[in-house]
Amino acid sequence: MSEQEQLPGGWTNYHPLTAEDQKVFDEAMHGFVGVKYTPTEVSTQVVNGTNYRFRCNASMPPSEVVWQAIVEIYSPIDGQPHVMSITRI
Repeated sequence: MSEQEQLPGGWTNYHPLTAEDQKVFDEAMHGFVGVKYTPTEVSTQVVNGTNYRFRCNASMPPSEVVWQAIVEIYSPIDGQPHVMSITRI
């Protein structure tokens, strides 16, 4: 079983983003202003839809200070993905 073929309810290991993962991230973060989040890897969980945990580099331009954060996004089967939480790590 590969890391992306988990049973429903189980989280995958963190792995590089696919084009689909990036699309979900971009849709959920559309219109978000202030801190810039750049995803570096993702973990997913299949539920009634998909939960995503994006490990990101975060910064607040024009400052050059960068920190790590987890952006949790829920993508329902029908509907737009949306941010559930953002946690600085």
